[in-house]
Amino acid sequence: MLTKKTFMTGLALAAGLSSASAQDVTLRLAHFAAETHPGHLAAVQFAENVNARTGGAVEIELFPANQLGSPPEQLEQTILGAVDMTLPTHGGLDKYDRAFGTAMTPFAFNSYEHAHAVLDGDFTDWVAPKLEAQGLVMLSHWEYGFRNITNSIKPINTPDDVVGLKLRTPPELQIVAAMEGLGASTTQIAFPELPNALNQGVVQGQENPVGVIYHYNLNDFQEHMAMTRHVYNAMVHVVNKDKWDALTPNQQRIIREESAAAGAMMREAVQAQEADEVAGLIERGMKVTTPDLAPFAAKMGDARARVAEYSGQDNMDTFLGFLE
Repeated sequence: MLTKKTFMTGLALAAGLSSASAQDVTLRLAHFAAETHPGHLAAVQFAENVNARTGGAVEIELFPANQLGSPPEQLEQTILGAVDMTLPTHGGLDKYDRAFGTAMTPFAFNSYEHAHAVLDGDFTDWVAPKLEAQGLVMLSHWEYGFRNITNSIKPINTPDDVVGLKLRTPPELQIVAAMEGLGASTTQIAFPELPNALNQGVVQGQENPVGVIYHYNLNDFQEHMAMTRHVYNAMVHVVNKDKWDALTPNQQRIIREESAAAGAMMREAVQAQEADEVAGLIERGMKVTTPDLAPFAAKMGDARARVAEYSGQDNMDTFLGFLE
């Protein structure tokens, strides 16, 4: 009798796997993106394609929107092996190796293409071995986007318009330093608490990529958005090293290929949707400005110095060499 189990095992063997590799493996992938966000859609594509290409031998179980804890908790669980995969930012990874902190240097990248070329090339070659020393294998860079400022007080057209604003930031020093370099006062508030903090006036504004502002309806609490693009963020697909080492070489190859494919899809989707999302925010009542960014970047001397001190000057010098 041909059971589902026998059928799926046969598919796995037909895919070129050994009989040992046909054992079922379930990998738990936790991340922080909303279920409507391209980050989760990329995770769905990754899960479906890995399952199909391994003939059902490898199943990816998805836990979006911080279901298994905050991003730092998800990353810690992945290092410990309680979660198998996650999608932290460089700002999350720099808590384990400071070299990652350089990637969020304010105004380091002048375009998505520039960021992708640097991060996928010399940067990955540099940091991937450092990550393995922490118990993680780096699979690929996905996307998150350039961060922009919103507030409920006034439009932002020059750096002077940021002075004195009370802004929520995540705990990453790079973002705190960038906002304080523009003269804002910053408060670190967990993202799930942000809508309530904005609604109650605990802070006057915040900063995030356009997709986050749109998908989490932050326009309900913010009237103004300025396209400041002050820090670039990427999700980084990582997997617990012990779980990785337990996979067969062919399973590893498929997972790497599908991770890269999912990252490429997310990059395309984030960029393609950004203009539509800005238009959608305007339709919802937001007033959007596109200031000249040169004066903002010119204010980043102290912020970059703080990032260099945090990341290590040698690490910063190495990173800046990749930008040339």
